[in-house]
Amino acid sequence: MPAPRTVLLTGAAGGLGTLMRGLLPAYGYDLRLFDAVPVEGEPYAITADLADTDALREAVRGVDAVLHLAGISLESTFEKILNANIVGTHNLYEAARAEGVARIVNASSNHAVGRTPRPADGEPLVPVATPHRPDTFYGLSKCFGEDLAQLYWDKHRMQTVSVRIGSCFEEPTTVRMLSLWMSPADGARLFHAALTAEGVGHTVVYGSSANTRLWWDLSPARALGYAPQDDSEPFAAKLIAEQGELEPDNPDHAAIGGQWVSSPPLWPR
Repeated sequence: MPAPRTVLLTGAAGGLGTLMRGLLPAYGYDLRLFDAVPVEGEPYAITADLADTDALREAVRGVDAVLHLAGISLESTFEKILNANIVGTHNLYEAARAEGVARIVNASSNHAVGRTPRPADGEPLVPVATPHRPDTFYGLSKCFGEDLAQLYWDKHRMQTVSVRIGSCFEEPTTVRMLSLWMSPADGARLFHAALTAEGVGHTVVYGSSANTRLWWDLSPARALGYAPQDDSEPFAAKLIAEQGELEPDNPDHAAIGGQWVSSPPLWPR
């Protein structure tokens, strides 16, 4: 499909949204910004909650696609996760359906499969077809988002690429993150591929750079046209010296979700 020009970016004031606000315009996108809080330096951004269905209808009207990054990005109570990540995402899909938006790129998460054991050296990479195994209410909400996207493709022919994002920061901050890190530049490359690839139906991909210590299979993302350029390995020596290698017998190291599996998940993604 031709590259969409106007893209609604939800969660535009958040960490990932802020990174993409700076990077995606270089790919030719005119970003329409949406967040529950004001977007600094963007007086024309739409300030509204995902519960505001009228504001959502207005926000999606006339756009070519949506990059949906809004919602709670850490663990919280079920009620808060329900309202922001589950009901809110449904509200967005309904608004997009009503306004005839053909493509959504939905921020899923590695925490949708967070209790999946991380592969040991020499074991196969984790495929996108691995069953949902959420590690938190947050991860559960991302399972819902993937299944909602499948429903809207099957029922309404709305196309979605669900991106199971690892950790998108300027640089990795933990040893675990060496396997999941997605550089901001690679994040923009992946979102661009997801916005422009043809015939995606509902496609689930993992979102990370081409890390030497990669745990999951990036081939479905590459099939969209994603060509990652970065690798977390230059950061490895410093992080391992500070934190030590991951230990298979440590519950915080045994699964993809890391500390989110066994501890209060206030940690980086």
